Amino acid sequence: MSDTPALTLYDEVGGMDPFEELVRRFYDDVQADEVLWPMYPKEDLEGAIWRLSRFLAQYWGGPSTYSEQRGHPRLRMRHVNFHVNPDARGRWLKHMTAAVDSMEFSPIARQQLLAYFDRAATAMVNTFEPTPDGERTTESR
Repeated sequence: MSDTPALTLYDEVGGMDPFEELVRRFYDDVQADEVLWPMYPKEDLEGAIWRLSRFLAQYWGGPSTYSEQRGHPRLRMRHVNFHVNPDARGRWLKHMTAAVDSMEFSPIARQQLLAYFDRAATAMVNTFEPTPDGERTTESR
């Protein structure tokens, strides 16, 4: 048995930089989405990028910076004020899938990322009501 720790997905993809790049590519697409973009804090997009990239890095075995600065992720609680219906879930997943596919991840890393994003997006659904016009929440996550 080896004393060498197993490589994490964080290590496999190259550390923090790929996660930050992934999130930036994701937000580049989200900015053109009429349903999702109103949910994001335009005045603090860099903060949103920091939070999501640090959360993902931590989830996949990187530094615990996210939890050290923000506490437990509590994803459902942090998203409860947002109108996340199946349409929003699908849009989010479409943009994240496009971001993943735009990067040079190994096939195994790609599959692991997309499987997680599918589960996480589904877990955030909190309503089956259509997106109300003009009633989008813009609170910071």
